[in-house]
Amino acid sequence: MNLAKISWSNLVDKPLSSFLSGLLMTLGIAIISLLLLLNKQLQDQFSRNIRGIDMVIGAKGSPLQLILSSIYQIDSPVGNIPLAEATRLTRNPMIKTAIPLAMGDSYKSFRIVGTNQKYLDHFGATIAQGQPFKDDLEVVIGPRVAAATGLKVGDSFASQHGLDGNGEAHGDKKYKVVGTLAPSNSVCDQLILTNVSSIWAVHNHDSANGEDHHEEEATTAGGATADDLAEHHNGEEAHDDEHGPEAGPEITSMLVKFRNPMGMMLKRGIDNNSKLQAALPAIEVNRLFDLLGVGVQTLRGLALAIIIVAGISVFVSLYNSLKERRYEMALMLSMGATRAQLFGMLLLEGLVLALIGFVAGLALSRLGLWLLSQFVEGNYHYSFSDASILPDEWWLLAVAIGIGLVAAALPAIGVYRMNISRTLAEE
Repeated sequence: MNLAKISWSNLVDKPLSSFLSGLLMTLGIAIISLLLLLNKQLQDQFSRNIRGIDMVIGAKGSPLQLILSSIYQIDSPVGNIPLAEATRLTRNPMIKTAIPLAMGDSYKSFRIVGTNQKYLDHFGATIAQGQPFKDDLEVVIGPRVAAATGLKVGDSFASQHGLDGNGEAHGDKKYKVVGTLAPSNSVCDQLILTNVSSIWAVHNHDSANGEDHHEEEATTAGGATADDLAEHHNGEEAHDDEHGPEAGPEITSMLVKFRNPMGMMLKRGIDNNSKLQAALPAIEVNRLFDLLGVGVQTLRGLALAIIIVAGISVFVSLYNSLKERRYEMALMLSMGATRAQLFGMLLLEGLVLALIGFVAGLALSRLGLWLLSQFVEGNYHYSFSDASILPDEWWLLAVAIGIGLVAAALPAIGVYRMNISRTLAEE
Protein backbone atom coordinates (compact mmCIF):
# COMPACT_ATOMS: atom_id res chain seq x y z
CA MET A 1 0.00 0.00 0.00
CA ASN A 2 1.56 3.28 -1.13
CA LEU A 3 0.58 5.66 1.70
CA ALA A 4 2.39 8.63 0.15
CA LYS A 5 0.46 8.28 -3.11
CA ILE A 6 -2.85 7.89 -1.29
CA SER A 7 -2.10 10.93 0.93
CA TRP A 8 -1.28 13.06 -2.08
CA SER A 9 -4.44 11.91 -3.87
CA ASN A 10 -6.50 12.87 -0.82
CA LEU A 11 -5.00 16.37 -0.80
CA VAL A 12 -5.55 16.84 -4.54
CA ASP A 13 -9.12 15.61 -4.16
CA LYS A 14 -9.83 18.61 -1.86
CA PRO A 15 -8.00 21.40 -3.77
CA LEU A 16 -9.70 24.40 -2.15
CA SER A 17 -9.25 23.17 1.40
CA SER A 18 -5.65 22.06 0.78
CA PHE A 19 -4.83 25.34 -0.97
CA LEU A 20 -6.22 27.42 1.91
CA SER A 21 -4.27 25.44 4.51
CA GLY A 22 -1.07 25.64 2.48
CA LEU A 23 -1.55 29.35 1.76
CA LEU A 24 -1.94 30.24 5.43
CA MET A 25 1.14 28.22 6.31
CA THR A 26 3.05 29.89 3.45
CA LEU A 27 2.13 33.43 4.52
CA GLY A 28 3.08 32.87 8.15
CA ILE A 29 6.43 31.31 7.28
CA ALA A 30 7.15 33.95 4.62
CA ILE A 31 6.63 36.83 7.06
CA ILE A 32 8.82 35.32 9.77
CA SER A 33 11.50 34.32 7.24
CA LEU A 34 11.57 37.80 5.71
CA LEU A 35 11.88 39.40 9.14
CA LEU A 36 14.77 37.09 10.00
CA LEU A 37 16.54 37.92 6.74
CA LEU A 38 16.07 41.67 7.12
CA ASN A 39 17.12 41.64 10.77
CA LYS A 40 20.34 39.79 10.00
CA GLN A 41 21.28 41.90 7.01
CA LEU A 42 20.49 45.18 8.76
CA GLN A 43 22.55 44.18 11.77
CA ASP A 44 25.41 43.06 9.52
CA GLN A 45 25.38 46.33 7.60
CA PHE A 46 25.07 48.49 10.69
CA SER A 47 27.69 46.66 12.75
CA ARG A 48 30.16 46.43 9.84
CA ASN A 49 30.07 50.16 9.08
CA ILE A 50 30.03 51.30 12.68
CA ARG A 51 33.05 49.23 13.69
CA GLY A 52 35.93 51.38 14.95
CA ILE A 53 33.92 54.62 15.13
CA ASP A 54 33.41 55.61 18.76
CA MET A 55 31.94 59.09 18.36
CA VAL A 56 30.75 61.50 15.70
CA ILE A 57 31.09 65.26 16.13
CA GLY A 58 28.71 67.43 14.14
CA ALA A 59 26.16 70.22 14.26
CA LYS A 60 23.50 70.47 16.93
CA GLY A 61 20.38 68.51 16.10
CA SER A 62 19.26 64.91 16.08
CA PRO A 63 22.10 62.60 17.18
CA LEU A 64 20.55 59.69 15.28
CA GLN A 65 20.39 61.78 12.10
CA LEU A 66 24.05 62.68 12.60
CA ILE A 67 24.98 59.00 12.88
CA LEU A 68 22.88 57.94 9.87
CA SER A 69 24.20 60.71 7.63
CA SER A 70 27.87 60.57 8.65
CA ILE A 71 28.44 56.81 8.98
CA TYR A 72 25.77 55.13 6.86
CA GLN A 73 25.14 57.93 4.33
CA ILE A 74 21.37 57.34 4.40
CA ASP A 75 20.07 60.63 5.79
CA SER A 76 20.57 64.33 5.21
CA PRO A 77 23.40 65.96 7.18
CA VAL A 78 22.38 67.90 10.27
CA GLY A 79 24.41 70.92 9.12
CA ASN A 80 27.97 72.17 8.82
CA ILE A 81 30.46 72.87 11.58
CA PRO A 82 33.54 75.13 11.68
CA LEU A 83 36.68 73.17 10.93
CA ALA A 84 38.65 75.20 13.48
CA GLU A 85 36.32 74.34 16.36
CA ALA A 86 36.07 70.68 15.40
CA THR A 87 39.86 70.50 15.20
CA ARG A 88 40.24 72.12 18.62
CA LEU A 89 37.91 69.55 20.16
CA THR A 90 39.80 66.64 18.61
CA ARG A 91 43.13 67.70 20.11
CA ASN A 92 42.18 65.91 23.31
CA PRO A 93 44.75 63.20 24.16
CA MET A 94 41.89 60.69 24.61
CA ILE A 95 41.18 60.88 20.86
CA LYS A 96 43.32 58.63 18.70
CA THR A 97 42.10 59.63 15.24
CA ALA A 98 39.55 62.02 13.78
CA ILE A 99 38.46 61.73 10.14
CA PRO A 100 36.87 64.85 8.60
CA LEU A 101 33.83 64.56 6.34
CA ALA A 102 32.48 67.24 4.01
CA MET A 103 29.21 66.49 2.19
CA GLY A 104 26.46 68.20 0.26
CA ASP A 105 26.83 67.20 -3.38
CA SER A 106 26.07 64.10 -5.40
CA TYR A 107 26.24 62.61 -8.87
CA LYS A 108 23.24 60.64 -10.12
CA SER A 109 22.15 60.29 -6.46
CA PHE A 110 25.54 58.87 -5.37
CA ARG A 111 27.03 61.01 -2.61
CA ILE A 112 30.30 62.87 -2.98
CA VAL A 113 32.18 62.83 0.31
CA GLY A 114 35.23 64.93 1.05
CA THR A 115 37.59 63.16 3.43
CA ASN A 116 41.14 61.76 3.53
CA GLN A 117 42.97 58.48 3.07
CA LYS A 118 42.23 57.52 6.66
CA TYR A 119 38.60 57.03 5.66
CA LEU A 120 39.50 54.43 3.05
CA ASP A 121 41.88 52.70 5.43
CA HIS A 122 39.26 52.58 8.16
CA PHE A 123 36.77 50.68 6.00
CA GLY A 124 39.42 48.50 4.38
CA ALA A 125 38.74 49.94 0.93
CA THR A 126 41.52 49.38 -1.61
CA ILE A 127 42.15 50.69 -5.09
CA ALA A 128 41.20 48.22 -7.83
CA GLN A 129 42.18 50.45 -10.77
CA GLY A 130 43.99 53.76 -10.96
CA GLN A 131 45.30 55.55 -7.89
CA PRO A 132 44.01 57.30 -4.74
CA PHE A 133 42.88 60.92 -4.92
CA LYS A 134 45.62 63.46 -4.19
CA ASP A 135 44.91 66.80 -5.83
CA ASP A 136 41.74 68.87 -5.76
CA LEU A 137 38.81 67.58 -7.84
CA GLU A 138 40.28 64.09 -8.08
CA VAL A 139 37.91 61.32 -6.98
CA VAL A 140 37.85 57.59 -6.46
CA ILE A 141 34.53 55.80 -6.90
CA GLY A 142 33.03 52.73 -5.27
CA PRO A 143 32.19 49.65 -7.35
CA ARG A 144 28.43 50.27 -7.17
CA VAL A 145 28.95 53.82 -8.41
CA ALA A 146 31.00 52.55 -11.33
CA ALA A 147 28.42 49.89 -12.20
CA ALA A 148 25.43 52.23 -12.03
CA THR A 149 26.90 55.34 -13.67
CA GLY A 150 29.37 53.83 -16.12
CA LEU A 151 32.16 56.09 -14.84
CA LYS A 152 35.71 54.81 -15.27
CA VAL A 153 39.23 56.04 -14.66
CA GLY A 154 39.90 59.18 -16.71
CA ASP A 155 36.26 60.31 -16.97
CA SER A 156 35.12 63.74 -15.78
CA PHE A 157 31.74 64.80 -14.42
CA ALA A 158 30.00 67.76 -12.80
CA SER A 159 28.54 67.32 -9.34
CA GLN A 160 24.99 68.29 -8.47
CA HIS A 161 23.97 70.24 -5.42
CA GLY A 162 22.01 68.17 -2.91
CA LEU A 163 21.86 64.44 -2.34
CA ASP A 164 18.93 63.34 -4.51
CA GLY A 165 20.60 63.76 -7.89
CA ASN A 166 18.14 66.48 -8.99
CA GLY A 167 20.07 69.54 -7.84
CA GLU A 168 21.75 72.21 -9.92
CA ALA A 169 24.97 71.02 -11.56
CA HIS A 170 28.27 72.76 -10.79
CA GLY A 171 29.32 72.86 -14.42
CA ASP A 172 32.26 75.23 -13.89
CA LYS A 173 34.12 72.72 -11.71
CA LYS A 174 34.35 69.10 -12.84
CA TYR A 175 35.67 66.13 -10.94
CA LYS A 176 38.03 63.65 -12.54
CA VAL A 177 37.96 59.93 -11.75
CA VAL A 178 41.47 58.77 -10.89
CA GLY A 179 40.63 55.42 -9.30
CA THR A 180 37.97 52.81 -8.64
CA LEU A 181 37.66 50.85 -5.40
CA ALA A 182 37.56 47.11 -5.00
CA PRO A 183 34.38 45.81 -3.32
CA SER A 184 34.74 46.08 0.45
CA ASN A 185 31.13 45.38 1.44
CA SER A 186 31.11 48.69 3.28
CA VAL A 187 29.63 52.14 2.80
CA CYS A 188 32.60 53.03 0.56
CA ASP A 189 31.14 50.84 -2.18
CA GLN A 190 28.43 53.41 -2.93
CA LEU A 191 30.38 56.65 -2.46
CA ILE A 192 32.39 59.07 -4.57
CA LEU A 193 35.37 60.06 -2.44
CA THR A 194 37.63 63.07 -2.76
CA ASN A 195 39.59 65.37 -0.47
CA VAL A 196 37.92 68.00 1.68
CA SER A 197 39.44 70.87 -0.27
CA SER A 198 37.63 69.69 -3.41
CA ILE A 199 34.29 70.30 -1.72
CA TRP A 200 35.46 73.77 -0.70
CA ALA A 201 36.79 74.49 -4.20
CA VAL A 202 33.37 73.76 -5.72
CA HIS A 203 31.33 75.80 -3.22
CA ASN A 204 33.43 78.61 -1.76
CA HIS A 205 34.25 80.85 -4.73
CA ASP A 206 32.62 83.93 -3.19
CA SER A 207 33.44 83.30 0.45
CA ALA A 208 33.92 86.37 2.62
CA ASN A 209 37.40 85.23 3.54
CA GLY A 210 38.52 84.89 -0.08
CA GLU A 211 39.24 81.92 -2.24
CA ASP A 212 42.99 82.00 -1.61
CA HIS A 213 42.48 81.52 2.12
CA HIS A 214 40.31 78.47 1.51
CA GLU A 215 42.70 76.98 -0.97
CA GLU A 216 45.46 77.30 1.63
CA GLU A 217 43.25 75.64 4.25
CA ALA A 218 42.21 72.98 1.79
CA THR A 219 45.74 71.92 0.97
CA THR A 220 46.38 71.18 4.62
CA ALA A 221 43.05 69.61 5.56
CA GLY A 222 42.45 67.49 2.49
CA GLY A 223 44.68 64.61 3.49
CA ALA A 224 45.27 65.44 7.14
CA THR A 225 44.74 63.51 10.32
CA ALA A 226 43.26 65.16 13.40
CA ASP A 227 46.76 66.01 14.67
CA ASP A 228 47.69 67.58 11.34
CA LEU A 229 44.56 69.71 11.39
CA ALA A 230 45.27 70.80 14.93
CA GLU A 231 48.83 71.82 14.09
CA HIS A 232 47.66 73.76 11.07
CA HIS A 233 45.22 75.77 13.19
CA ASN A 234 47.57 76.54 16.07
CA GLY A 235 48.09 80.04 14.75
CA GLU A 236 44.40 80.79 14.14
CA GLU A 237 43.05 81.19 17.67
CA ALA A 238 43.40 84.98 17.61
CA HIS A 239 41.54 85.03 14.31
CA ASP A 240 38.77 82.88 15.81
CA ASP A 241 38.46 85.18 18.82
CA GLU A 242 37.93 88.17 16.57
CA HIS A 243 35.55 86.72 13.98
CA GLY A 244 34.31 83.51 15.61
CA PRO A 245 35.02 80.03 14.37
CA GLU A 246 32.31 80.37 11.76
CA ALA A 247 34.60 82.69 9.78
CA GLY A 248 36.77 79.76 8.66
CA PRO A 249 36.03 76.84 6.37
CA GLU A 250 33.43 74.27 7.37
CA ILE A 251 33.04 70.52 7.28
CA THR A 252 30.03 68.32 7.96
CA SER A 253 31.32 66.10 10.75
CA MET A 254 34.24 64.25 12.30
CA LEU A 255 34.45 60.49 12.81
CA VAL A 256 36.33 59.92 16.06
CA LYS A 257 38.12 56.91 17.51
CA PHE A 258 39.11 56.90 21.19
CA ARG A 259 42.42 55.73 22.59
CA ASN A 260 40.50 54.01 25.39
CA PRO A 261 36.89 53.71 26.60
CA MET A 262 37.36 56.70 28.92
CA GLY A 263 36.97 58.88 25.84
CA MET A 264 33.20 58.56 26.19
CA MET A 265 33.44 61.22 28.90
CA LEU A 266 34.21 63.79 26.21
CA LYS A 267 30.64 63.68 24.92
CA ARG A 268 29.13 65.67 27.80
CA GLY A 269 31.78 68.36 27.59
CA ILE A 270 31.31 68.80 23.84
CA ASP A 271 27.52 68.93 24.15
CA ASN A 272 27.55 71.41 27.06
CA ASN A 273 30.56 73.60 26.31
CA SER A 274 30.55 74.03 22.55
CA LYS A 275 28.21 74.84 19.68
CA LEU A 276 28.66 71.29 18.38
CA GLN A 277 27.23 67.97 19.47
CA ALA A 278 28.81 64.56 19.98
CA ALA A 279 26.86 61.38 19.22
CA LEU A 280 27.89 57.87 20.26
CA PRO A 281 27.08 55.47 17.39
CA ALA A 282 26.73 52.36 19.54
CA ILE A 283 24.08 53.99 21.74
CA GLU A 284 22.12 55.55 18.87
CA VAL A 285 22.10 52.38 16.76
CA ASN A 286 20.96 50.30 19.73
CA ARG A 287 18.19 52.83 20.32
CA LEU A 288 17.19 52.58 16.66
CA PHE A 289 17.01 48.78 16.82
CA ASP A 290 14.98 49.01 20.03
CA LEU A 291 12.46 51.20 18.21
CA LEU A 292 12.39 48.88 15.22
CA GLY A 293 12.20 45.87 17.52
CA VAL A 294 8.66 46.75 18.65
CA GLY A 295 7.36 46.59 15.09
CA VAL A 296 9.39 43.48 14.30
CA GLN A 297 8.07 41.64 17.35
CA THR A 298 4.52 42.64 16.44
CA LEU A 299 4.89 41.33 12.89
CA ARG A 300 6.56 38.17 14.17
CA GLY A 301 3.66 37.57 16.56
CA LEU A 302 1.20 38.16 13.73
CA ALA A 303 3.04 35.66 11.53
CA LEU A 304 3.06 33.07 14.31
CA ALA A 305 -0.68 33.58 14.74
CA ILE A 306 -1.15 32.99 11.00
CA ILE A 307 0.83 29.73 11.24
CA ILE A 308 -1.35 28.59 14.16
CA VAL A 309 -4.47 29.44 12.15
CA ALA A 310 -2.97 27.39 9.32
CA GLY A 311 -2.63 24.48 11.76
CA ILE A 312 -6.26 24.86 12.75
CA SER A 313 -7.18 24.88 9.06
CA VAL A 314 -5.26 21.63 8.56
CA PHE A 315 -7.07 20.14 11.56
CA VAL A 316 -10.51 21.13 10.25
CA SER A 317 -9.68 19.93 6.75
CA LEU A 318 -8.50 16.50 7.90
CA TYR A 319 -11.31 16.17 10.43
CA ASN A 320 -13.91 16.76 7.73
CA SER A 321 -12.00 14.51 5.37
CA LEU A 322 -11.97 11.75 7.96
CA LYS A 323 -15.74 12.01 8.41
CA GLU A 324 -16.27 11.85 4.66
CA ARG A 325 -13.87 8.92 4.23
CA ARG A 326 -14.97 6.76 7.14
CA TYR A 327 -16.42 4.09 4.83
CA GLU A 328 -13.32 4.15 2.65
CA MET A 329 -11.05 3.73 5.67
CA ALA A 330 -13.22 1.02 7.17
CA LEU A 331 -13.00 -0.79 3.87
CA MET A 332 -9.22 -0.43 3.84
CA LEU A 333 -9.07 -1.84 7.39
CA SER A 334 -11.23 -4.80 6.38
CA MET A 335 -8.86 -5.49 3.48
CA GLY A 336 -5.79 -5.76 5.69
CA ALA A 337 -4.61 -2.21 6.34
CA THR A 338 -3.69 -1.50 9.95
CA ARG A 339 -4.94 1.39 12.00
CA ALA A 340 -1.34 2.56 12.40
CA GLN A 341 -1.00 2.78 8.61
CA LEU A 342 -4.13 4.89 8.31
CA PHE A 343 -2.96 7.07 11.20
CA GLY A 344 0.40 7.51 9.42
CA MET A 345 -1.39 8.35 6.19
CA LEU A 346 -3.24 11.24 7.83
CA LEU A 347 -0.06 12.42 9.55
CA LEU A 348 1.63 12.36 6.16
CA GLU A 349 -1.04 14.68 4.77
CA GLY A 350 -0.35 17.19 7.53
CA LEU A 351 3.40 16.82 6.97
CA VAL A 352 3.05 17.41 3.22
CA LEU A 353 1.04 20.60 3.80
CA ALA A 354 3.64 21.83 6.30
CA LEU A 355 6.53 21.13 3.92
CA ILE A 356 4.75 22.78 0.99
CA GLY A 357 4.04 25.82 3.18
CA PHE A 358 7.67 25.97 4.33
CA VAL A 359 9.18 25.75 0.84
CA ALA A 360 6.67 28.19 -0.63
CA GLY A 361 7.18 30.51 2.36
CA LEU A 362 10.95 30.58 1.85
CA ALA A 363 10.47 31.29 -1.85
CA LEU A 364 8.01 34.09 -1.10
CA SER A 365 10.31 35.63 1.52
CA ARG A 366 13.20 35.66 -0.98
CA LEU A 367 10.97 37.34 -3.52
CA GLY A 368 10.01 39.95 -0.92
CA LEU A 369 13.68 40.46 -0.03
CA TRP A 370 14.55 40.97 -3.69
CA LEU A 371 11.78 43.52 -4.19
CA LEU A 372 12.78 45.36 -1.01
CA SER A 373 16.42 45.26 -2.06
CA GLN A 374 15.51 46.91 -5.38
CA PHE A 375 13.83 49.74 -3.50
CA VAL A 376 16.62 50.18 -0.95
CA GLU A 377 19.35 49.97 -3.58
CA GLY A 378 17.58 52.51 -5.76
CA ASN A 379 17.12 55.00 -2.91
CA TYR A 380 20.01 54.34 -0.53
CA HIS A 381 22.41 52.21 -2.62
CA TYR A 382 22.54 49.44 -0.04
CA SER A 383 22.01 45.87 -1.20
CA PHE A 384 20.19 43.05 0.62
CA SER A 385 21.39 40.33 -1.70
CA ASP A 386 22.22 37.51 0.73
CA ALA A 387 19.36 35.03 0.30
CA SER A 388 21.06 32.06 1.95
CA ILE A 389 19.08 29.98 4.45
CA LEU A 390 19.60 31.13 8.03
CA PRO A 391 20.06 28.75 10.97
CA ASP A 392 16.90 30.17 12.57
CA GLU A 393 14.90 29.12 9.52
CA TRP A 394 15.62 25.46 10.28
CA TRP A 395 13.92 26.05 13.61
CA LEU A 396 11.07 27.58 11.64
CA LEU A 397 10.87 24.33 9.64
CA ALA A 398 10.67 22.36 12.89
CA VAL A 399 7.84 24.60 14.13
CA ALA A 400 5.93 24.21 10.84
CA ILE A 401 6.32 20.42 10.87
CA GLY A 402 5.29 20.27 14.51
CA ILE A 403 2.13 22.29 13.92
CA GLY A 404 1.29 20.25 10.82
CA LEU A 405 1.74 16.91 12.62
CA VAL A 406 -0.21 17.97 15.70
CA ALA A 407 -3.02 19.35 13.54
CA ALA A 408 -3.17 16.06 11.63
CA ALA A 409 -2.78 13.81 14.68
CA LEU A 410 -5.84 15.16 16.49
CA PRO A 411 -8.41 14.01 13.90
CA ALA A 412 -6.30 10.94 13.01
CA ILE A 413 -6.83 9.56 16.50
CA GLY A 414 -10.40 8.85 15.39
CA VAL A 415 -9.05 5.97 13.31
CA TYR A 416 -8.43 4.00 16.51
CA ARG A 417 -12.02 4.55 17.69
CA MET A 418 -13.59 3.48 14.40
CA ASN A 419 -15.99 0.49 14.52
CA ILE A 420 -15.39 -1.27 11.19
CA SER A 421 -18.57 -3.40 11.02
CA ARG A 422 -20.87 -0.54 12.13
CA THR A 423 -19.28 1.90 9.66
CA LEU A 424 -19.67 -0.56 6.77
CA ALA A 425 -23.23 -1.37 7.78
CA GLU A 426 -24.24 2.29 7.99
CA GLU A 427 -22.95 2.95 4.48
